[in-house]
Amino acid sequence: MQPAAVLVAAPASGQGKTTVAAALARLHARSGARVRAFKCGPDFLDPQWLALASGAPAHALDLWITGEADCAQRLAEAAQHADLVVVEGVVGLHDGTPSAADLARRFGLPVLAVIDASAMAATFAAVAHGLRHWRPGLPWAGVLANRVGSDRHAGLLQQAVAEDGTWLGHLARDDGITLPSRHLGLAGAGELPDALARLDRAADALAATPLGQRRLADWPRWAPPAAPPADALPPLLAGRRIAVARDAAFAFVYQANLDTLRALGAELVFFSPLAGEALPPCDALWLPGGYPELHAARLAARGDLRAQVAQHVAHGRPLWAECGGMMALADTLVDGDGRAHAMWGLLPGTAVLGRRLAALGPHAWAVGGDTLRGHSFHWSRFDTPLAPWSRTTAMAGLRATDGEPLYRRGSLRAGWFHPWFASSPALAARLFSPDPST
Repeated sequence: MQPAAVLVAAPASGQGKTTVAAALARLHARSGARVRAFKCGPDFLDPQWLALASGAPAHALDLWITGEADCAQRLAEAAQHADLVVVEGVVGLHDGTPSAADLARRFGLPVLAVIDASAMAATFAAVAHGLRHWRPGLPWAGVLANRVGSDRHAGLLQQAVAEDGTWLGHLARDDGITLPSRHLGLAGAGELPDALARLDRAADALAATPLGQRRLADWPRWAPPAAPPADALPPLLAGRRIAVARDAAFAFVYQANLDTLRALGAELVFFSPLAGEALPPCDALWLPGGYPELHAARLAARGDLRAQVAQHVAHGRPLWAECGGMMALADTLVDGDGRAHAMWGLLPGTAVLGRRLAALGPHAWAVGGDTLRGHSFHWSRFDTPLAPWSRTTAMAGLRATDGEPLYRRGSLRAGWFHPWFASSPALAARLFSPDPST
């Protein structure tokens, strides 16, 4: 039987689409339905909430970064094991090239528009109408009002959209279901002891709406894309053990990247710098992005780990440091309060957390005939005397046409760039191999 599916979108960021998408996934998963959730666009934090809600890993879908074929394969695979597929959009429904609306049209995903109605009445209907009709051919599920002030307010909103027949209910303003955020997005689900309780409360609220009361059997069936299984990857990393830092300071990891490394033959072993764990015996090391600036004092105190990482590089073993991972390797990290911390000192220079966004957008990195696609998203800058060893190329149309710098010192390679390993497994493998040409 074909599953139900929905793409949860909004007019802009901050409307509550993560809350609604996660609540919808949680509502049905806890009733025994098989739910698979995805995030449209590059994101490390929203998928954590979607995974917690659905009980299964949540992958990214992006027609440019991950590619149309990758999106089709992941959706087709999910459809074989799901009663409901939930895709959370990114920023506004029609924002970006490609946009969440492009993804919805390409794969026939009905759009549920979540609109923050806290400061509007009849205009709510105009916003919903514009989202639905601004571009032709958009599959539509309906509209849900968020942060509604009262039942009377909800009645006004429902009356305004009555002619379209797309009203799926409302959620009241409730701090108890609001997911907390900080400068790079939501707080990680694993950081909050009440994360599941928040999702349960949101699911309970959604259960009182027409959307939440609709049985999955009554949803329109969704026809997933016809996509062949992905080809088996060559064992380019067979016999190699890769250590991966994983904790609140190094939390920005795509599950698909881990899957790709394993499919290439690598053995992965995880360790937590914040928990005081030593660097495990390994052939290569990955320091992912995350929030080192929030844990700088604890990371700076890990002189033992600093020595272990330095020895790893001195022996010519590969180290890939990504965004926050690069910041941990700097001489100094200046946090949001202006405090300077002496870090691990493998890269000369100072990482400084800024007060506004420094870079955001899709990027690609080409080496020879291979190209890794990914994105850049950071508030910080890195003041260093090092000349860039290489650069990414920003997706056409972005202002940062010179891309992001990549640095190299011996077997250490680092940059702001967050690659999607499945876009070029061969180049991803070279990041963790002693290949002097990479």
